[in-house]
Amino acid sequence: MGETIPHWLTKRAQLTPDQIAIECIDGTAMSFNQLASASQSFAKKLAQVGVEKGTHVGILSNNDTPMIIVIHALSYLGAVSVMLNTRLTESELKYQIEDAEVSLVLTSEELKKSAKQMEFPISVQTFAAINQFSEKTVPLQTEIHLDDWFTIMYTSGTTGLPKGVIQTYGNHWWSAMGSALNLGLSDNDKWLAALPIFHISGLSICIRSVVYGIPVYLLEKFDANTVHQAIMEKGVTIVSVVTVMLRKLIETLGEDRYPGSFRCMLLGGGPAPKPLLQTAKLKNMSVFQSYGMTETASQIVTLSPKDALEKIGSAGKPLFPAQLMINTKKDEQVGEILVKGPMITKAYFKNEPATKKSIQNGWLATGDLGYTDESGFLYVVDRRNDLIISGGENIYPSEIESVLSEMDQIEEIGVVGKEDDIWGQVPAAFIVKKAEDLSAGDIIAYGEQVLATYKLPKQIYFVDYLPRNASNKLLRHKLLEWVGR
Repeated sequence: MGETIPHWLTKRAQLTPDQIAIECIDGTAMSFNQLASASQSFAKKLAQVGVEKGTHVGILSNNDTPMIIVIHALSYLGAVSVMLNTRLTESELKYQIEDAEVSLVLTSEELKKSAKQMEFPISVQTFAAINQFSEKTVPLQTEIHLDDWFTIMYTSGTTGLPKGVIQTYGNHWWSAMGSALNLGLSDNDKWLAALPIFHISGLSICIRSVVYGIPVYLLEKFDANTVHQAIMEKGVTIVSVVTVMLRKLIETLGEDRYPGSFRCMLLGGGPAPKPLLQTAKLKNMSVFQSYGMTETASQIVTLSPKDALEKIGSAGKPLFPAQLMINTKKDEQVGEILVKGPMITKAYFKNEPATKKSIQNGWLATGDLGYTDESGFLYVVDRRNDLIISGGENIYPSEIESVLSEMDQIEEIGVVGKEDDIWGQVPAAFIVKKAEDLSAGDIIAYGEQVLATYKLPKQIYFVDYLPRNASNKLLRHKLLEWVGR
């Protein structure tokens, strides 16, 4: 049945029982011993409603301590956590619940009313309601089989229906190992989690916390002032962010500097504009760009501390257990990114065609485009589906965004391809202004200095906001809907 290890939370509670596991903004905290006890108790209460090994249980919650307890409780029973995005519509959630063969949905008190109104075809229980049950005498898992399923997460579904990504304990374990071998560990580490736990970016922090024995500083959602204060005053050493978060933190920092104890921002969610990374460097803010996805159980390529300042714009090299390959056509440098390693999913749930299409001989075809330099550093260019082909020329939206975001008058920018009768596609830019007097002409005039003519946006839309998901990643498919494509 593959390799086994002691149940990671039980083991952690034995090794460092009094170490803080979860710290919250209100000052409350929970030790690893308390977390293990609470999770084991909740597991025995879940057994009262028929949850057992192999049961698929949906978790619908924003970030909070009870949610983390539930995830560990399900692991003690050998059940599978199906992580549900709280920002999805009723029809989207119903599809995932049915597709993942979920038999029970657990939700927070905060979401109880909306969850009940959705009329899911299965039972919905709150964390608090389950806690009122008595404990059933059942054997709990004392070991973790690394090949067993731990979680199922659905891809964003930008093209076609979302796919359920099966993540094993081994996937999460090797992801944590790869990160530790790259970033190293410190006795003083405290990892801030503001990204949603129902996404891999948030959940992976909680798993690393248990494996490493470090606290999670848990926030319900991202707020620049709160994160800033946590870094300055609460001993936070690592923060996982996406580009829009980094931009806001740089603005909040102003002329100040982070304390020497702060180690880094771990930046994911797609290519970041080079000017933003250079600004961070000027402020002595360590930003380690990374690359990963749901299918890789978080980061699989990451810059190392020694390379962060020299390879601005690169996502780094594959983590120690991982491999990377660029699938290029003859005489082309840019191609599809392929990755391989023990952190990669083996399959999509009940979707053999998608599995066969994406995973061959252990290599995952990511659907992302990139290239490596002569030293093996990966540069992610764009999603393959986001590529704009205009008159036979390849245009990468991230390049246009990176260049134009250098304008002080621009707050945010998103670029997509708009259908065109002559060129096939042309770039269209959606811009959130920082300065009211900014005009489309100003933007084009600036772009003409640094961009080829065919890369200049042929249509500019000024908007109040850009559509983003719960992890603050830009939703280009929504922008495509806005241009009527």
